Amino acid sequence: MSTKTALVTGATGLLGRQVVKAFERADWSVKGTGHSRADGVAILKVDLAKPNEVEAALDKVKPNVVVHCAANRFPDKCDKDPEGTRALNVIATESLASLCAARDILLIYISTDYVFPGKPGDAPYEADATPQPTNLYGQTKLDGEHATLGVFEKANKAGLGVVLRVPVLYGDAEMPAESAVNVLMDTVWKAQEPGAAIKMDHWALRYPTNTEDVGRVCHDVAAKYLSAGDRSTLPRILQFSSEDKLTKYEICQTFAEIMGLPITAIEPNTEGNDPNAAVQRPYDCHLSTAALKQIGIDVSTQDFIAWWRWQVRAFRK
Repeated sequence: MSTKTALVTGATGLLGRQVVKAFERADWSVKGTGHSRADGVAILKVDLAKPNEVEAALDKVKPNVVVHCAANRFPDKCDKDPEGTRALNVIATESLASLCAARDILLIYISTDYVFPGKPGDAPYEADATPQPTNLYGQTKLDGEHATLGVFEKANKAGLGVVLRVPVLYGDAEMPAESAVNVLMDTVWKAQEPGAAIKMDHWALRYPTNTEDVGRVCHDVAAKYLSAGDRSTLPRILQFSSEDKLTKYEICQTFAEIMGLPITAIEPNTEGNDPNAAVQRPYDCHLSTAALKQIGIDVSTQDFIAWWRWQVRAFRK
């Protein structure tokens, strides 16, 4: 049996590392692309803004599937660099899709729950719900979705282009700042310092999802779509999310309980978005996983509290 091959963009990042591991666990041959942290062997140094470098990587690796994790994914950073964000999230994505379509390579484009407005009462959002991003990050990821699906449709290869939307992620991180969830453990520790006073959002609902689970789903989707005789019956847009519902303040409360630390210095902020803030965040973008369930993909997730207890070795009763 010939070995299947996967190529993962952004393979040195928070999600990309776990996507690589998921395919490796299933005995695939896996290569990644990276930039500053590329080693040139397992992780190829590729500038996704340069189509010739992407083309060379595709022709060297000859993957059956590309999982496109690379993105500018922090809303505040996106707002400070709109041109760079569009270059990576949209233009480089469209170029990658074109190169994959020309080679009959399955492309799984990682998108976000932030394509939705998240108005109170709207969630959960089905995969075919109407997107309406509230910030530049969400808009560029939505534009990336349209670019990906449009390229494959134009090439009459629609079943080879797939969007997978995910919410805020946590997991094994090289540094806490890699994740908007992991970094809150740092916040809990900072709250122990004398004179600390920290305001924390207690308005927007988050559904923190483990990167290892997302990696597993990426593999399962790839296996499903590559083995399908008729991909035209399979959905183009998929969504995966945990059902754990927490505000950022509640995440801090959870971490404090696990660590046995007080968080009297952290004040819950229930005011919602500042109307004058550059980045407007949605209230509740909970994603329905119905489309994945319908094609037989396991949507189970790790228990948030249990994972963190294991992570910090806090096996207290």
